[in-house]
Parts: sequence; C-alpha cells; structure tokens
Amino acid sequence: MFSRKKRTLTPFRGSEQKAELSHVPLSSDLNENVDALRAIYANCSDVVFRPFFIGEEKKAFLLYIEGLCNKEEVDASILTPLMDERAAKFQTVLELVEKTIAVTKADKVQALADCITQLSIGNPVILIENEPIGYAFGLSKWDKRAVQEPSSENVVRGSREGFTESLGVNTSMLRRKIRSPQLKLIHMSVGRYTQTDMTVAYMEGIADPVLIEELSKRLKRIDIDGVLESGYIEGMIEDSPYSPFPQIMDTERPDIAVSSLLEGKVIVLVDGTPFVLIAPTTFFSLLQSSEDYFQRFLIGTAIRWLRYLFVMISLLLPSLYVAISTFHHEMLPTTLLLSVASSREHVPFPALVEALIMEITFEALREAGIRLPKQIGAAVSIVGALVIGQAAVQAGIVSAPMVMVVAITGIASFTIPRYSAGIALRMLRFPIIMLAGSLGLMGVILGMIFILIHLCSLRSFGVPYMSPMAPMKFRDMKDIMVRAPLWMMDTRPHLTGASNPHRQAPGQKPNPAKGDD
Repeated sequence: MFSRKKRTLTPFRGSEQKAELSHVPLSSDLNENVDALRAIYANCSDVVFRPFFIGEEKKAFLLYIEGLCNKEEVDASILTPLMDERAAKFQTVLELVEKTIAVTKADKVQALADCITQLSIGNPVILIENEPIGYAFGLSKWDKRAVQEPSSENVVRGSREGFTESLGVNTSMLRRKIRSPQLKLIHMSVGRYTQTDMTVAYMEGIADPVLIEELSKRLKRIDIDGVLESGYIEGMIEDSPYSPFPQIMDTERPDIAVSSLLEGKVIVLVDGTPFVLIAPTTFFSLLQSSEDYFQRFLIGTAIRWLRYLFVMISLLLPSLYVAISTFHHEMLPTTLLLSVASSREHVPFPALVEALIMEITFEALREAGIRLPKQIGAAVSIVGALVIGQAAVQAGIVSAPMVMVVAITGIASFTIPRYSAGIALRMLRFPIIMLAGSLGLMGVILGMIFILIHLCSLRSFGVPYMSPMAPMKFRDMKDIMVRAPLWMMDTRPHLTGASNPHRQAPGQKPNPAKGDD
C-alpha cells in the first residue's frame, strides 16, 4: 500500500509501471511530487522543471518537455498571469485556473500517471504547493508536414490532399468531409513504451456494431513494446497472417477513407503515419481506384476491365510463355514458333531458368528504383532495365521474347492500385512459373485453383474475401464487374451496410427536360 512518508520508485518501465502509478495519487507536499517525477524522468535532459511563485506567495512548479509544447504560449498564458501579484487573491486552484489562465483546454491531473501522460503528449503541467491536484494545459506544439498529394495513389481527377503523420490533422480532414455527429472517433493508445495514439473511426447507424466491437477487442489485445507505423497494427489484427493477400486495406487518401466509412467500414488512424487502415476489405476493393467514381461510368467501367485484364497478365503471362514454349509448341503458329526457336537457339538455359533470371532481375531493379533518391530512382530503373536486357540478349543469356514478356508483365503490375495487392501477385508469380516449367499448362491451372481456393477461404473480420462474387450477391455486382452509374448505386454493400442499406433517395436517375414541340 502506498505511503506518503516513504516513496520508492524504480525507473520508468513503460505501461506496466504506468499502470502501477495510476493508483499513486498526487501528494499535498509539492516537493514530494516533484521529487517523484524527477526520479521517473532521471537522465531526461529535455524535461524542464520550472519553479515559480503564484502571486509571490504560493510556490508552484511548471513541468514540460522541450520541443513538444508551445513555450511562447506557456510564457504568455500561464507564467505571466500566475506570477502576477493579483493571482494570490484566489482561494482555490479551480478558481485560479478559471479566472486567470486563458487557455482553451485545461485538464485535472490527480495521479503521477496522469502527469506522465500529459507531459508525453506535449501538454505543460503545473503543480501547486499544498494542493493534491495539478492542471495540464493544451499547449502542445511540434513540427508537422504540410498536407500534400499522396505519392503512392496518384489520380488524374480527384482530390489532391493526403493524410499526414499528425493524428489531429488526419481526424480534422475526416471531420471536414463528413460534417455529421454520426461520425464517431474512439481514441486509444498502444505500445508499452511508445504509447502511440490511435483513433478508430466509424459511422454510427451505418457500421455494424459487431464489427466495431470485434475490431476494438483485437486492438485492445495488442501488447507490444512500440508501434511505429500502422503496419504494426495490421499485422496484429488481421485474420490470416500467413496469407500473401492483405485482409486490411491501407490508404493515404481521405476521400477513400470517407467512402469506406459511408459503406459501413471502420478505419484506424495511427499517429506518426499517413497510412490509415480500412476494415473489412475484399479482393475487389484492392483493385478499385477512387478515380473510377470520379469519371463517367463508361470510362470507369472500361478502365476497370483494363485493370482486371492486366492483373491476369501480371500473374500469368510469364508462366504461360514458359509452359507453351516448353511443353505445348503446337499451340503457337508455325511462323511464331520458328521465330521463338531461332531467338532461343544460343540461350544455354531452359525457359524456366530464363524466366526466373529475368523476373528476379526486374524485381531487383524495381526495388532499387524505390530505394534510390527520387531524382535518379526512375532513371536507374528504366535505363537499367534497357541496358541489362539488351546486354543479356546480346550475350545469349536470355532470349528477346523473354525480355519482352517480362517487360509487359512489369508494366501490367503497375496498373494495380494497391501496392500490397500488387506485391502479393508478384510473389505468387514465381511458384506459378515453377509449376508451369514442371507440368506445363496443367501446372498453371493447378496453381490458379490453389489460389482461388485460398481466396475463397479468406475472411476479413468475418466478411468473405471474394464477396460479392463468392458468395454471389447480384445486387452488389454493379460495382464489381462494371462501374454502374452513380444513380444506380443506391444501396450499400450488403455485408457491411446491412443496418442502413439505402445510400440515396429513390428517383435519382437524370430526367432531362424535353424541348418544346
């Protein structure tokens, strides 16, 4: 049991000791409180303990962390009025704070853990002699990146703003787009040492309460040292962590996050990263772009079909070439067969090894282009592919048709809107190539069957990964195989928006007025 006469504290050990300190109330002895906090923040040169007197009579301490709070506002709004001699006439701390300090947000701190929490988020804390409570003021301030266009999700038509690393900025962007009190934001923190702030957002009356409860339960179960990016959260709450396919979608675009909220989904925003998580998600959601809905429906449908075609090309083209050139020569026209045979005449490797060499090389060039500085990354990846491909053909290591097949495959993979979905298909390309080199077209078919079985078995927070195609739901197909006109998309997805299925009033079809006869 805690004794005010003798207080022994060990160095701060994260959330475990913070839980212990939550039961340790502040003492009326100011020096005891300050000594306890000095012990907790031992060897922390950025934590400032500033003694001062309220009205030249009552001793107090101002605590803040250098670089996390607005020192100019602290001087003007806290120290200056409190050190004025007129501040001594107030009888209680509450009266002193309410009538003296001109700060919008002021919270009581009654335990050592409360002080630690407020200091960690940048709020200065004052502790006063003979008072068992203190006050924390909302004067946190640190450098933030300006709102910019997201580099990973470019569009021709649509919003140019993207999420930033600041949780407060990101939630305000959601509020600016959804001006309804039905948008609910639940604050959490995770990480024993980082205590990373996190917000769960959903639309009340649209999102399924069971989904919200399940997501909250999974988030509260997380107990790790620290969370530095939303990928940590994704890896801890997804249904099938061993699957190459992502079961939670990430995005940098507020418009995608808002449209997901309006479909009944839940999003998770994590402080320190511009990528927010969207759950549940489906395979077809990963192949859709926000620009599909900003263009006219015929254009959106054509682009979507083109994307589906290139997804299949990205996955199957190298394996089909290996299978046909190795086992099924009769499927090629004679002229084309002779051309391929002549180009491979001096190549010492079979088509399987040739394909693996080129695919691995292309993936290495792509990764190098990402990691290099932007000014030279694109040039290195393009020039490197051209130079290495041409040199490999001239050296007789690979054939010209194989270079062309790998180049087309690489271009096709760039049409996939989501990086996580694209890299999953790129990974699966290699086992299918090996099956094609071993069993021909039978191996390609077996590989596709295994992938389809796996996709149909996946769930994202209880939602089938291949919905609405498996299980089939014809009502939702108008946003899968085609992009129907917006006036036809009058219902939400049945698995996430069942509690509020209608998203628009009836009779939204344009009805232009006819001219006079």
